[in-house]
Amino acid sequence: MGDAEQAPADPSGSRAPPAQRPARGGAIIDRIFGWTACAAALVTLALLAGILVSLVIGAQPAIEKSGLGFFTNTVWDPVAGNFGGAVMIYGTIATSLIALVIAVPVSFGIAVFLTELSPAWLKRPLGTAIELLAAVPSIVYGMWGLLVFGPLLAKYVQQPLQSLFGNVPVLGQLFSGPPVGIGILAAGIILAIMIIPFIAAVMRDVFDVTPPMLKESAYALGSTTWEVVYRVVLPYTKGGVIGGIMLGLGRALGETMAVTFVIGNFNQLDTLSLFAPANSITSALANEFAEAADGQHQAALIYLGLVLFFITFVVLSLSKVLLARLRRNEGTRT
Repeated sequence: MGDAEQAPADPSGSRAPPAQRPARGGAIIDRIFGWTACAAALVTLALLAGILVSLVIGAQPAIEKSGLGFFTNTVWDPVAGNFGGAVMIYGTIATSLIALVIAVPVSFGIAVFLTELSPAWLKRPLGTAIELLAAVPSIVYGMWGLLVFGPLLAKYVQQPLQSLFGNVPVLGQLFSGPPVGIGILAAGIILAIMIIPFIAAVMRDVFDVTPPMLKESAYALGSTTWEVVYRVVLPYTKGGVIGGIMLGLGRALGETMAVTFVIGNFNQLDTLSLFAPANSITSALANEFAEAADGQHQAALIYLGLVLFFITFVVLSLSKVLLARLRRNEGTRT
């Protein structure tokens, strides 16, 4: 009996060490860590709710006076006390959409080249150079856009487009106006240059997490590079790709200084031309909030901030819905 109760010996002949009980301090530390993580999440939600409540309170006078007409009124006249946000809302949405239309294909091409086509000696320096673009201050982009890019855009893009499409019924209106190098198109292109590093970096990282076995199997079956990317990489990483695009869109919606330099800061919506100067929510806040007097002017500016908050919220919600629908449709295609 005594021999049976002894601890088993390992093959070397020595006795196995007795089992160690988990330290009680480890459970306490784990609980503290869990409470800290929960507190961090709750603090974030509280800050978000506080920002929303403060915006609603600050914009209350403008909401009571203008209501939903604020979204359709194109007149912004602080002297007369008439405030409409249609021009700023249109400028914000238009420049952000132009930025996405340009930035998403370019970022996708950069990510595919870095992960599938680039030689090993070029991959790291090229990726680092693209990421360094994200470190350039926005005011530098704005100054460069106004002093360097604007004249080039007017001479080599706007003037040829007017010559080609000036007499076309619909396109002629989009490209009408003086080609001076500032306006909605210029702001959209500058925003595209600014968000390309963010979207490209996220796409490259999520493309890299695709299991090599999946790609090698597709290549072994005779797939081309495009087929591997379209049928293997994109379905596997669609969540990260959409997240990267939404990150870039959020940066475009909230960008201030670069847009302020090149959009023209014109509070009238006389034409839908992409060459016409306009205004955005962020540029209006940057230009007028410091000098706005208490009352309707300040409340209208805060109302614009509230509108931008909801635009961002709607965009993120739509991205979540799209991602959920894509996940729900997985496996249904034959």
